Amino acid sequence: MGRGGSDYSASIFGAALNADEIEIWTDVDGVMSADPRKVKKAFPQARLTYEEAMELSHFGAKVIFPPTMQPALEKRIPIRIRNTVNPGFEGTLIHCAPDSGSSPARSRPTVATGISSIEKISLVRVEGSGMVGVAGIAMRLFGAIAQAQINIILITQASSEHTICLAVRPEDAPTVKSLVEDEFALEIQAKLINDALVEDGFSIVSVVGENMRSSPGTAGRVFSALGKNGVNVAAIAQGSSELNISAVVPQGDEVKALNALHEEFFFPDNKLINMFLVGTGLIGGALIKQLQAHYKKLKECYAHEVRLIGVANSRRMLVSEEGLPPEDCLALLEQSGEPCNIDSLLKQFRALNLPNSILVDCTASEDLAKRYEEILKSSISIVTPNKKAQSGALDYYTRIKRAASHRGAVLLFETSVGAGLPVLSTLNDLIKSGDEIVRIEAVLSGTLSFIFNSFGPEQSFSGVVQNARAAGYTEPDPRDDLNGLDVARKILILARESGFKLELSDVEVENLVPEPCRLAPSADEFLTKLKDFDGHFDELRRRAEEQNAKLCYIASLEHGRARVALQSITADHPFFGLSGSDNIISFTTKRYHTRPLVVRGPGAGAEVTAAGVFADLIRIAG
Repeated sequence: MGRGGSDYSASIFGAALNADEIEIWTDVDGVMSADPRKVKKAFPQARLTYEEAMELSHFGAKVIFPPTMQPALEKRIPIRIRNTVNPGFEGTLIHCAPDSGSSPARSRPTVATGISSIEKISLVRVEGSGMVGVAGIAMRLFGAIAQAQINIILITQASSEHTICLAVRPEDAPTVKSLVEDEFALEIQAKLINDALVEDGFSIVSVVGENMRSSPGTAGRVFSALGKNGVNVAAIAQGSSELNISAVVPQGDEVKALNALHEEFFFPDNKLINMFLVGTGLIGGALIKQLQAHYKKLKECYAHEVRLIGVANSRRMLVSEEGLPPEDCLALLEQSGEPCNIDSLLKQFRALNLPNSILVDCTASEDLAKRYEEILKSSISIVTPNKKAQSGALDYYTRIKRAASHRGAVLLFETSVGAGLPVLSTLNDLIKSGDEIVRIEAVLSGTLSFIFNSFGPEQSFSGVVQNARAAGYTEPDPRDDLNGLDVARKILILARESGFKLELSDVEVENLVPEPCRLAPSADEFLTKLKDFDGHFDELRRRAEEQNAKLCYIASLEHGRARVALQSITADHPFFGLSGSDNIISFTTKRYHTRPLVVRGPGAGAEVTAAGVFADLIRIAG
C-alpha cells in the first residue's frame, strides 16, 4: 500500500469499529515541534488538532501520513502517536478541539504548535500586464498544470494581479514552465505576458498553530525573527484561517530559519547566542573565565544561553556546532584544533549558518578587521575591543556601519575606546536623544594615566615607564603606548560616532617617544636610550608643579578638530584628581554645558575589558 499503509489500515478499522482511540506506533515520541534532525531543541507536542496535524504533515512532518487522519476525522475519533522504543511515553494526541498548545515541557500556551519545512522547491513566476483584471487567468494556469497531474505546493498572487508565483518540486519546474508557456502562447507572443521564470534553490518554512488565529503580531514575529538573522523571504502565503504562515527562503538558510522561528515561538524568553571567539590572549582568556563563571546564572536567572561554537588563536582553531565547554575549550583547542587561517575560520563559521551568531574579535589583527564588512553581510554580529576597523579609512568605517544596519547584524565596539567604561553608549544616548556635542576631553590610555600619575620628583620618567612595563600596564614595546597613536585612534572613533568625518591623519598627535629613541631595535634598548631624556621630562614636570599643576596626556575634540597631547592641568580641571590607571571622559554638550557629563573608571586591564565585551554580548541578545 506504500507509505503509511499500515497506519491508514489502522485508521480505517478504527473508524469502522467506532473505536475510542486509534494508536499509531512509530519510532519517535510523537509529533515534534520541529524536525529534531534540524532543530536540536525540538520536543514532542502533547496535543494537536486534526487541522494542525494536516498542515504539519503537508509541510514536511513525516510522523503521520495525511490520508490516515481522514477516516478518524469523519468519526471524530482521536489518534494517538506512540513510540515503540519508549512505550511508557504518552505521545501526541490528535483530536478535534483546539488546545492551548502546551506540552509536557511547557507550562503555558504557545501561539504556534509546530515549525516545519519542505527542503527543496522551485518557484515558477508568471507575470505580465495582460493578467491584470482579466478573468480566467488563474483557471487556465492551474488547469493546464492539473492536467499534467503536477502538485502545486504553495501559491501567492500580487493584489495588482500582475504576478502569480507557484512553488513546485524542482523536478516538476521545467514541465510547469513549458505548460504555462504553451497555455499562454498567444499572450506571450503579444507581449502581454512574459515567459515563465523558474528560480531554483529554495525551501519553504511554515509556522502552524490554532492559537495563531486572531493573535495580533504573529506574522510580525515570523518575519522579524527571519529578518534579524539575515534570512531573505522570496514569497509568503497565509490562508484566511490563520492556521499557517509559510515563507519561501533560500535553501541554504532553511535550518537557520527553522531554528530562529523555533526559538521565537517556543522559547521567546530564552536568548540564545552562538558565539565564535577569536583571540585567546589576556582579554579572550579573561572572557572565557567570566563565561564559565556566569554561564549557569545567565541561563537560570536571565534566560540567556551563550553557546561557545568556536575558538581560535593565531595558530589553531576549533569549531563545534554543539558548543564547546568554556572550562575545557583552550585544552581542546590545543589537542584537537586545526591550523588556523582567517579564510578557513570565516568559511566554517558562515557554513554553520546559525541564528544569533556573534563573532567576538579579541585580537589586534588588522587582517581580521578588514573582513568585518563581509562578516556583517553574512548577518553575523561582531563584538570587539579591536580598534583597527573603526579607526581605519573613513570609507571602510562607513561601509561596515552600513553593512550592519542593512543586514540586521549588530556591530558593538564599546571596549575599543574605554575598556569596560560606558563611553560610546553614553555618547550615542546623548546624540539619539537630540543633544549636541560641543566638546569632548578624555584621558583614554590607562597606561599613560598610570605613568603620569606615578611620575614625581622621587623617580625618573624612564624608571616609571620601566615599572609600568613590569606591572603589565604597557604593550610589550612601551613605544606603542607613548607614541600616542592608540589614543588618537580612540578619539577618532569618538569623533566619528559624534558625526565628524575624519581620517586618522586628521588627528594631531604629540608623540612622547623622543626622536632618537624611535628607531631603537628593541624595547629594552629603547628604555636604555630613554634615560638620556629623563631631564627633559623632569623639566616638564617641574614647570607644571611650579604652577600647582600636573601633567596629563589628554585627547580632545572640539569644532571638528581632534588632538592628543601632553597638557599641564590645574586643580580646577576635572581631570586633576585622576589616579592610578583610571580613564576619564568629559562630555560638554548643549544640555551638559555648565557642568560636563563625566565618565570615569578603570581604563586598562584584561578583566574590565573582557567584562565590557561580555556586556556587549548580552546587549545584543536583548
